[in-house]
Amino acid sequence: MASRYYPDYGKNDTNEEKNVIVASSNTNKQQPKLLNNDMLLSEFRLDCQDRGFTDETIRRYCRVARMFMDFMKEHSKNITQVDKHVLRQFIHYRREGGTDPKTIGYDFAALSTFYGFLVFEEYCTTNPVMEVRKRYLTEYKLTKGESPRKLISVEQMSMLINSILNNRDRAVCVLLAKTGIRRSELISLDMRDINWRDQSIILKKGKFKKRTNREIFFDDECARALKVWLSTRSRMMLNKNDDALFVGEQGKRLNRNGIYTLVTKYAQTVGLHNPDSDRIEDHFSPHNFRHWFTTHLLRNGMPREYVQELRGDGRRDTIDIYHHIDKQDLRKTYLSCIPKLGI
Repeated sequence: MASRYYPDYGKNDTNEEKNVIVASSNTNKQQPKLLNNDMLLSEFRLDCQDRGFTDETIRRYCRVARMFMDFMKEHSKNITQVDKHVLRQFIHYRREGGTDPKTIGYDFAALSTFYGFLVFEEYCTTNPVMEVRKRYLTEYKLTKGESPRKLISVEQMSMLINSILNNRDRAVCVLLAKTGIRRSELISLDMRDINWRDQSIILKKGKFKKRTNREIFFDDECARALKVWLSTRSRMMLNKNDDALFVGEQGKRLNRNGIYTLVTKYAQTVGLHNPDSDRIEDHFSPHNFRHWFTTHLLRNGMPREYVQELRGDGRRDTIDIYHHIDKQDLRKTYLSCIPKLGI
């Protein structure tokens, strides 16, 4: 099967170290094809773009694919010679190098996507990554635990927020920090979901299966950020009747990739996010706001069950079902415990 991106690459390439033999599942193919690793990565990158992956995800996936190619080369193998034994060797190689278990899991998610691409393009016949990942990495994760997610201080959060000049992007980040909502919950918000008098938001019913509590609160700092954004929102609207709270550059509802891109962009600018690192603690993504929200509410004395209620976590014990939390007391406690960012 000819490549849909680079149909002639590798045709006259004589650099044997960079070329690999591709095994095709196409029975009509008479000759094996020489494949250049650099060009293969370019194909993979374009495929990821076509699938709508974020720039950050594409960079990470390509970095892992390149690392695995180098690993295979050191063992005198090409990428089509991968099997369960080789993948187990790669797991040991990453462990011995001090890589944390969660990052190894991310590595194998990237490799699974990469080999899925190779199978789809008929460069390989099978994808052995998924089976190895399921058998070995889940057990390792449960045994060894996860690496700590980055937690920033109140001062660092203030620095991050105050570095954002764009009204929409600032409102997005403030809302994530002040409410701890998930990215998927944020992008589904409509104007009518906001109760300005009570400074609360009602999340969509039944849309998020993980959430048990639909009402969340926000403080004066968050209210100001939202109102500043709403004063300019109409200029970006493609459809003036669209009720979406946050819209993108094309005037349509902001999507998951848009949220991820804007968060990592500003976090990287102030030194909180390193896209080139394999360590989860060097990254700052939308979920880090939820981690920050939870940790600092607990540190400021909010009862654990109140934090659990605001996060929308499920009740863990039977007795929790009978523990009814007063909404006004919850709101009052939230306002006294949520950190002020000086914005």
